[in-house]
Amino acid sequence: MIGAGNRARKYLEYIISTPERARVVGVVEPNALRRNAMADHCNLPAEARYDSVENFFNAGKVADGVIIATPDIYHYEHSMRAISLGYHVLLEKPIAQTDAEAADIARAAAEAGVVCNVCYVLHFHPYFVKLRELARSGRLGHIVSVSHRSPVGIDRSTHVYVRGAWGRKETSGPLLTSKCCHDIDYILWLTGSRCRNVSSYGSLGWFTPANAPVGSARRCIDCQVEDTCPYSAVDLYRRRREWISNFDVPEGMTMDDAIERELASDPYGRCVYHCDNDVVDRQVVAMEMESGVTVDFAMDLFTPDCRRTTRIIMTNGEIIGNERTITVNKLRPRESEYYDFSDLVGTAFHAGADLMTVGNFIDAIDGKGDDSCTDICSALESQRTCDAIEESRLKHNG
Repeated sequence: MIGAGNRARKYLEYIISTPERARVVGVVEPNALRRNAMADHCNLPAEARYDSVENFFNAGKVADGVIIATPDIYHYEHSMRAISLGYHVLLEKPIAQTDAEAADIARAAAEAGVVCNVCYVLHFHPYFVKLRELARSGRLGHIVSVSHRSPVGIDRSTHVYVRGAWGRKETSGPLLTSKCCHDIDYILWLTGSRCRNVSSYGSLGWFTPANAPVGSARRCIDCQVEDTCPYSAVDLYRRRREWISNFDVPEGMTMDDAIERELASDPYGRCVYHCDNDVVDRQVVAMEMESGVTVDFAMDLFTPDCRRTTRIIMTNGEIIGNERTITVNKLRPRESEYYDFSDLVGTAFHAGADLMTVGNFIDAIDGKGDDSCTDICSALESQRTCDAIEESRLKHNG
């Protein structure tokens, strides 16, 4: 396990729950608290706890494969080094920072004869699998257009993309790539077509010092308008106790102590109008696929929840989904079908998709199953499209 953050912990659970399939033999993580917590969970000896990737890679090949869940800017370097040692690689999305880097990883994996899969978990989520199955079945004819919205959710947005580690393009890449490459990849998988033309608009328009209200302060605990602010860190972390799972709690401290430390002096206690963020807080995309299908996509940060909505217009009807339900409306005969996925909302591991992603990776190493939907060669097109989207946005918005 290279990286011991939130995503790594999710993927680890598959391995812990299926010891007959795989076992963890090493954890690589510079943060001692996270490194030792994961290593203790796996009962690893001291020599299997690496405090740097340098120490790990210098040890030579000690396993069959690696799961890389490090910050986005390191994906290229860590993947290339792992592949050079003959490791099979399961790589957290996005693949890399650029299309060229992604192609390098794919080429290196092919030359080394190793598996390299990308964690596009929507390929295994029951709702998204069903949505694609209905659209590709032919029962409603051909896809004409797709309208897809990805609400990031205001709590996630302020936590991750304003106050958090993905708030700056220099250290995490464009927000659409880091967060919504899932969606772009899914659109390509859904339509079964490459993107021919793209146009995008997006900017950072609200989370800036110019929009700070009168009475605001640099930190939420000092703010005169905190009690009415929808972006309050005090409300999110202290009152509601949400988005705190990644707060480190050293021995001798409680989670309450960790929350108060963040609010008082650490990054997550900052006012959203006075952070160092520079990624967009809104973006729209128009795509024309090689098949002729047209797509409009929007990424929204200012929403109370984060359930995606999709409307697929077809030659004999439409399919409408909101991650809770799917409604199929046929033109002739005029009839409707209804599929309910409400019981999956909020279930762990993206309704099991995180776990199936790891299982699929192990199947691929064993030469079983079909990893064609998540292998890096298939994922390259989504990286290329994300790069083209960002190029268009910069052209239009700078």
